[in-house]
Amino acid sequence: MPLALVATSHSPLIGRNDPAPEVRAEVDSVLGAARDFVADYDPELVVLYAPDHYNGFLYDMMPPFCVGAAATAVGDYGLPAGPLDVDRDVAYALARGALDAGVDLALSEAMQVDHGFVQPLTFLFDSLTSVPVVPVFINCVAEPLGPASRARHLGHAIGQTLAGLDRRVLVIGSGGLSHDPPVPRLAEAPPEVAQRLTHGRNPTPEQRAQREGRTLAAAVEFAGGGTGLRPLNPDWDALVLRSLAAGDSAAIDEQDNDWFVAEGGHSAHEVRTWIAAFATLGAAGPYTVRSSFYRPIPEWIAGFATVTAVPQASTALSGQAAR
Repeated sequence: MPLALVATSHSPLIGRNDPAPEVRAEVDSVLGAARDFVADYDPELVVLYAPDHYNGFLYDMMPPFCVGAAATAVGDYGLPAGPLDVDRDVAYALARGALDAGVDLALSEAMQVDHGFVQPLTFLFDSLTSVPVVPVFINCVAEPLGPASRARHLGHAIGQTLAGLDRRVLVIGSGGLSHDPPVPRLAEAPPEVAQRLTHGRNPTPEQRAQREGRTLAAAVEFAGGGTGLRPLNPDWDALVLRSLAAGDSAAIDEQDNDWFVAEGGHSAHEVRTWIAAFATLGAAGPYTVRSSFYRPIPEWIAGFATVTAVPQASTALSGQAAR
């Protein structure tokens, strides 16, 4: 079974609070190259690891991991809304494989996904339904969090199951890197926010606009030198990129959860999606990074990175050429 990987940061602030035009053009060029990489590979299935930002998963029932057998995009931040083309049979196979490997996870027949899932699909494809997908939610914000190493075990278990498929699979990790946007935390939330974090699915358009407006205002302040959010940490981001490229995710995922927050901010835990994605790729053996881009972009409150990789044993990247 051929495999390829794209891991990329996401930010709902893209197009809403952009950096200087030359920086935006650089990012667009990198994402365009990743899109070309995917088009050349011509995947038949996408396995997409991503977080949620209290749009689809709330404290009424917060799993550490969840495989979607059906999924609908909520359309936050003006992104496309509607159903994804989920391969239900593969979703069940991946869930069974993970459970058989000792990784506890949930399964959803009605998953709701937000920009964390949708943005990488818009980066790389013409629509949300261009290629069948299996969405895999990884909790990266709702405390308490388990050890980051569990994301590696999840990714490896899914990679072992994918080895039995005769299809070209693209693995996507969506999130991070250093990243401390104004995502609420239940332990510190006032009662009305705590209520939303527990029972706030499907906000009204007015409520969504208010939430998104607060995020935009925080980004504008942060890019202007405001100190309300943790600063980006390029040194930590470089460590993450270097460790994953070398196949040594243990260098980061065996650290405790406080380390992630101290080094990269509360949403630095989104690198769990990268850890899982690289573990899925690594289940097929050693891999090679084809391209790697990084730039700290305060306007997007993100150390923004995009990486492509393939197994070392890959002899032909192009799916079209292989047929």
